[in-house]
Amino acid sequence: MPTVTPDDDAPPLADLMPWSVAPPRLGRGWPVGPDAASLRARWDALVKADGPEREALFEPTRSRTLHSAVGQLPGQSSGTRKLLRADGPCPEPVRVLAAPFDEQWLIPDHRLIDAARPELWRVADAQQVFLVETAEQVLATSRLPLLRPGRVRPLHRRPGGTEPNLAPGLLDHLAARLGQAPAPLDVLAWTVAVARPDLTVPLTADPVLWAHGTELGHRLLWLTRRDGDRPKLPGGRRPYVRAPLPSRPLALAYDRDEEALQLDEGRISPVPPEAWDFQVDGVRVLEQWFTARAPGPAEPGTLAAIRPATWPQAWTSELLELITVLALLAELLPQRAALTVSAPITAAELRTAGVLPVPESARRPASVLDHHEEGPEGQFALL
Repeated sequence: MPTVTPDDDAPPLADLMPWSVAPPRLGRGWPVGPDAASLRARWDALVKADGPEREALFEPTRSRTLHSAVGQLPGQSSGTRKLLRADGPCPEPVRVLAAPFDEQWLIPDHRLIDAARPELWRVADAQQVFLVETAEQVLATSRLPLLRPGRVRPLHRRPGGTEPNLAPGLLDHLAARLGQAPAPLDVLAWTVAVARPDLTVPLTADPVLWAHGTELGHRLLWLTRRDGDRPKLPGGRRPYVRAPLPSRPLALAYDRDEEALQLDEGRISPVPPEAWDFQVDGVRVLEQWFTARAPGPAEPGTLAAIRPATWPQAWTSELLELITVLALLAELLPQRAALTVSAPITAAELRTAGVLPVPESARRPASVLDHHEEGPEGQFALL
């Protein structure tokens, strides 16, 4: 974390990026998983079942049953008939951030999700970046995040990367103080680099420090979003599969002396200790990632029990990339810790300038008046 003083009056993230949404709440685990083919098989099993069997497989809650009538998720092509009568192919699974640095797949069907947060789906496009609050830090992702319980703060309030989710007047005030006009993504990069565990964001009027912080933040964004060129470690440090991974690895271990990750008799190296030790909110990322893919207990006859019979090659590729990302992120942690924020732009200054407090309208989603979405049972709604 950057060096700051306890009484520096840094503005809260909740004021700088005022519109936030609670993360989606699924209500059932089977519509999400690390393997898209398994999700399609789960859907097929659901729609082939009838009556009480379909109801048991679905796992109804107070928010969703086979009789629930809901509209289509924005941007998705799932059906809107009640699940009691649903048939046909599975809606095409989409990538989501299921856990820190863990991209999985989700069936994007409003009928399967207790609280889908349509306002997030409405702005989830190629230009969007979501800032996700955790207990100790913020994470950035291009995928729709499922992480709970922190708030989700989109960078843009509208599709197409328009209308930044920033306090009105903040960009103009920063431009006047810095002598340069920052883009919304620059403000997000700075936030990722300097945000504190208490979710305050020290700002600076020093253009040299701003340039250094935003450069560091853009590097962090590139690694955490993982939607551009694939990150690579220098030759000799790149992880490789040294011993073939078994068809169904049951246990994950780390050999610190050999810098090797062991999946039963399978072996990947070199894996730097910093990648193995990388944690979010006290949970080791690599262990959490593996646990989501290990053949752990699942109640027979449930949809969650439908899983890959063997370890897919795609998971090995994802694991190698995750090791690389964590190693490169760990290298940036000392730079973040050494960042000393001087020439602060305080919350009091922003209040004097009229940037704070933000209007209540900035804390609500933007209206979308020209976008048709399918409502329950095929009806159309104008939003």
